[in-house]
Amino acid sequence: MGLAFETVHQGDCVALLKKMDAGSVDLAFADPPFNIKYEYDVYKDNRPYHEYLDWTREWMGEVSRVLKPNGTFWAAIGDEYAAEFKLIMQNDLKLTCRSWVIWYYTFGVNCKRKFTRSHAHLFHFVKDAENFTFNFADPELRVPSARQLVYGDKRAVSSGRLPDDTWILRPQDLPEGFEADSDTWYFARVAGTFKEREGFHGCQMPEQLLGRIIRACSNPGEVVLDPFAGSSTTLAVAKKLGRAWIGCELSEDYAKKGNERLSNIVAGEPLNGAEDPLTSAPTTAAGRRLKSANSTDSTDAKDSATLTTNGKTRRFTRRAAAPKEDGQKEFI
Repeated sequence: MGLAFETVHQGDCVALLKKMDAGSVDLAFADPPFNIKYEYDVYKDNRPYHEYLDWTREWMGEVSRVLKPNGTFWAAIGDEYAAEFKLIMQNDLKLTCRSWVIWYYTFGVNCKRKFTRSHAHLFHFVKDAENFTFNFADPELRVPSARQLVYGDKRAVSSGRLPDDTWILRPQDLPEGFEADSDTWYFARVAGTFKEREGFHGCQMPEQLLGRIIRACSNPGEVVLDPFAGSSTTLAVAKKLGRAWIGCELSEDYAKKGNERLSNIVAGEPLNGAEDPLTSAPTTAAGRRLKSANSTDSTDAKDSATLTTNGKTRRFTRRAAAPKEDGQKEFI
């Protein structure tokens, strides 16, 4: 007899997964420790390289075992082990990669000797390359097409389309970018001041991001597994969306608080966070500026910024270029 559903089980995930029946889960989402010396309350996030990969093969193998033949496996990871994760999943476990999604987030940790990291990798694998769940017709997943939004083309499909890797200064300033059908997703990290922050776990995924995955890759009543429950956000979203759920969590404290959180959730509740995260962040033009103390010209503060580095002050002004031939302006 396997583990009971609708609860977060406390203990080592490998040992707990071994107790689960094979072929009992429709969708698994795993956000494991990244092995970057993050301070959890119990787990030590500093395993030697090969030990971490051996452990990864072990828990991934158990997740694959408990998946149904048409099951789906999503895994999140940082740059340090992204390549290794993909190779383990496709070469060792013989899973098929459907998508390699880049999650772009704001509030990344500032860096001085490299570009600030503001992304994570989300791998989307399936057990059977020909038989798996992907709800492409779900209206909650679909977005307006360019024919609908830009060209006014009567040939546009009324239901829209399914939601590219790119460099961008600020996603808020590219409303046409980071569209829901691309493999680069923009969702702000759940920072400490955010309303949806639970507070008892430092690593919390946005509910809207998890909602996209759960809606796309499972159906109401099906089973969602999170082998690293943490704040139990995956399970909270699964419950809100009418899925059965089960989680594993090493920390006794996290498991207790996760179960308490889940007991207060009712199926059908709306997900926390903005459905379109771009609408929740101000554009550059609408943002506030720090006015230079020695500024003497009349340039509006909101259209300029002053940077001082090593005693050298530079001023950047946002101004409109001459109209282009089609009558549009561009900012330089």
